[in-house]
Amino acid sequence: MKKVPFEAEVLKQWFLNEARDLPWRNNSTPYAVWISEIMLQQTQVSVVRDYFLRWMSRFPSISDLAAAPLDDVIKAWEGLGYYSRARNIHASARYIVENHAGIFPSTREQLIGLKGLGPYTIGAILSFAFKQKVAAVDGNVIRVLTRYYGIAEDVQKSATLKKIWSIAEEILPEEEPWLVVEGLIELGAIVCKREAQCWACPLISGCSAYREGTQSELPKKGKKIEVTTLFREVFVITHRNSFLVKKGIEGKVMAGLYEFPYIEKGADSAFPFSFRAEKVATLEEVGHSFTRFRVRLFPTRWEAEQKADLEGCTWIDRNELHHYPFSSGHKKILLQIIPVGVID
Repeated sequence: MKKVPFEAEVLKQWFLNEARDLPWRNNSTPYAVWISEIMLQQTQVSVVRDYFLRWMSRFPSISDLAAAPLDDVIKAWEGLGYYSRARNIHASARYIVENHAGIFPSTREQLIGLKGLGPYTIGAILSFAFKQKVAAVDGNVIRVLTRYYGIAEDVQKSATLKKIWSIAEEILPEEEPWLVVEGLIELGAIVCKREAQCWACPLISGCSAYREGTQSELPKKGKKIEVTTLFREVFVITHRNSFLVKKGIEGKVMAGLYEFPYIEKGADSAFPFSFRAEKVATLEEVGHSFTRFRVRLFPTRWEAEQKADLEGCTWIDRNELHHYPFSSGHKKILLQIIPVGVID
């Protein structure tokens, strides 16, 4: 790696001129920064915009969030996926109210105690909300710095990440360091993307990858995580105006979310439950993903002779279903049956 000077002032000016107009940038309170950064994990900016605005309207303060029932928080998160983020936010809000009088912690040592905060999120909060001289390294920053400094080691290795973090801290100026932190993230998001748009980059003159033509080779990553595809038969069971659903068990991936009963798809697609029901329709196949799984759902509608008991399940009135947080795949199934705003 050839050590070249970093043009921090150039990047700061570029960021001030070119930064996207994002709602959390107009509201840089610690609470707003925290919520936006958690939402942006594994989720595109275009999706997060509306969720963030609705969230801040529904839970305008840490105290409001802490006082809300968990089901309401999960419902507000519905569609963002990775629901452990919402559960961690709720638990952390209650912790802040109980242990910090509702005032968001401002030190690394205190933030480490909050659920769901890794090094990047802690750095982002300290930098953007508290204006501290602290680095925050995400995928965008990794892409910018590996290309700028010609770092050819595997970025999935801890030694490489440690090197990148060290560089990110070293290049921060004494004045307005947060602008460089946010500028690096913004540059990686809109210019130094997977397919680099070098002609629009303010740092092109010092970039090692541009000089050597290695933009498409960096950053280098090891083996990709293998994705498993699951196939499931989903049974949308009704009795008159009620639907049979189950709530995800605490500690499981879908904890706190509602789904229709399902089984892994096999050769025999007969009704697998002990009570009697008649098949009334086949619904459209649905796909969704979570963690390292892709799931294909094959839903069918059934009318039960009576409100039979099924372990782990409960009957919910049709008019109440949209008040409950569903997993993304089962939400798509629900919308096939009852579009939002449509009640018989």
